[in-house]
Parts: sequence; C-alpha cells; structure tokens
Amino acid sequence: MIITVPTTELLERLAGRLPEGVEARLWAMDGPSGIERIDLAVLPYMAPATILDVLDGEDVGHVQSQALGFDKVDQHLPQGVGFSNAVGVHEDSTAEHTLALVLAAQRDLPLFVERQPQGSWEQPFSPGLLGRTVLVVGVGGVGGAIAHRLVPFGVELLRSASRGRSDELGQVHGPEALDELVSQGDVVIAALPLTEQTRHTFDAARIARMKPGALLVNIGRGPLVDTDALVQACAEGRIRAALDVVDPEPLPADHPLWTTTGVLLTPHVAGRTTTMLDRVVQLLEGQLARLVAGEEPHHRVL
Repeated sequence: MIITVPTTELLERLAGRLPEGVEARLWAMDGPSGIERIDLAVLPYMAPATILDVLDGEDVGHVQSQALGFDKVDQHLPQGVGFSNAVGVHEDSTAEHTLALVLAAQRDLPLFVERQPQGSWEQPFSPGLLGRTVLVVGVGGVGGAIAHRLVPFGVELLRSASRGRSDELGQVHGPEALDELVSQGDVVIAALPLTEQTRHTFDAARIARMKPGALLVNIGRGPLVDTDALVQACAEGRIRAALDVVDPEPLPADHPLWTTTGVLLTPHVAGRTTTMLDRVVQLLEGQLARLVAGEEPHHRVL
C-alpha cells in the first residue's frame, strides 16, 4: 500500500509511524507521480481544487486534504476517487484565531499598536466583549469550537445554521431567522462552508441590517461576504470587520480592504500553527489504519 505526501517534512514525520505493509513516498502533485498505484494521496496544504486535475491518468484510490474546505473539489476530482477533508486538524486553532480577531477588534488593539511607537498614553474606552451579543452563523466543527470558547466571556450567544435544532448550548436557529438575528448581534461571526447556497450570505442587504458599529468576522470562506458591500459599509463607518478570509485570495496589494477604516485583516492563517503537522500526522495514521483494515476512510465528503 502506497501513501504519497507533498513535503519532505511530512514524509519525515511519518517515518516509523506507518502500519506494516505501507510505504510513504514524496509527491507534490506538480506533475505525473511515476507510481503505478497510490492508495492515499495527500494534497499540499491550501492547494486549490484545480490541483486535482493532475490525477487524470493516475491510479489513485483516495485523496486526503490537509484543509477543511472542499469547495469546487467536485469539479476536478476524477470519477471513482474518494476525498476526505481534515476534520480534527483545524477546528480548534481556527476558533482560537477567531477569538483573537474578536478580542483585538473589540479592545482596539490595532489602535494601541499603531500608537505605541509614538509613546502615546491616551486611554479611550473600547467596545469590549463582556455583555455583548454574539451571533455565530454556522455550527459545524469550526462554529461549534468558536461557540464553546465564547461562553466563558459572558456574552449573549446566538447561533444560526442551515436548520433549526437544539444542542448542549441551547437553541440553534434556522436560516429563516438570520435577518432578525443579524440585527441583534454586536459581533457577527461567519463560520459557514462555501457552497452555492452560502455564497454572499452577507450581501449588501444583510450587511445593512447589522447594528451600527457592529463587528463582522469572516473565518469561513471569503465569498461568504460580498466584498464590495463590505468595503462600502466599513468605509462609511456603519460597521467594522475582522477577516481571516477574503474574496479574492490572495488579496491584491492595492485592494481597498487593506486600507479601509475599521477593517482588521489577517491573510488566511487561522490554521497555520506550528502544531498543525502533528495533527495532520495523527489524522493520516488513523486513515491508514482504516485502509489497511479494509475500511472506508473517515471524513469522506466525496
């Protein structure tokens, strides 16, 4: 049984941890593999779905992503090849980054960083998070991890998803309630996957429903938010934004989002921690164990 991995570092991390009868080889998916049969091919981290076109003509059983998102994969994955996303790798680190963005924006940390070289000791009041209403849109792995981390901060937590239900944190509202919920949130966090149904969930009309001065956080995928509408709303001072994902990506250096008032921007780094590869290796060990046992890989989305 053959597993291919895209980097030397990942190859070295797997050394000595492979089940008996499994061999790991290096393949960055930047050309033909030269391998007769690949049982599990690991995608380069953050590779676009178009990289899957290289699988045409290859004998590959299953593809394992190092990311959670899988938008457009179905347009490029060859028929008969399975695909799993990286459940368990990024949810907690993404939630951690989300809280960092929210706290930085709500406590005006960028302002203090800007003033530090000037030796400024001005002491403005900031919005803060305690006592605020926070709406999390999406209750999957990332949205759930965010919601659980918000509870100790003394917020009123509202949640919305593709269908209404209840869980250990209380009520989850369905999509029919989203417009009303958006108007209540001091902080609104978009943690949805990108599909044709979720594209521009936050369009100009929905952004206009947000409370004056509210913070829109996008941690899901860039196209969940209409970028032009967001730039206009922030430039006019109607809302603020904290973004780890944007549309387009990578964001051109001259794009107005970089300099729009009230926007805090990080370049899609929520999952990029130095412990990420440890979790990827754990995921691959589990997947290989299942394949060796003749079982279906976990977290198959296609």
